[in-house]
Amino acid sequence: MLELAPTFVDAVALLAQEGAASSPAIPNKAAAALAVGLAALGAGYAERGIGSAAIGAIAEDESLFGTGLIMTVLPETLVILALVVVFLVPQ
Repeated sequence: MLELAPTFVDAVALLAQEGAASSPAIPNKAAAALAVGLAALGAGYAERGIGSAAIGAIAEDESLFGTGLIMTVLPETLVILALVVVFLVPQ
């Protein structure tokens, strides 16, 4: 992973020399799509552990179903908030 750092630095230096550094590297819509994708990836990663723990807790005590459901759905709010960004990004 660290072997890519000099290449990245060279690319940034080349962009700065050409004067293209004043414009954004990626368009607004692409940045919003990247934000939603990364938010969904993070939510899925969080739900992986939460879901298995919730199923284990429900297997032990069925009265924990509501709590397990709420804890499992909680990371999805991150994706919903990221989707709001898509609609707020200027054209």
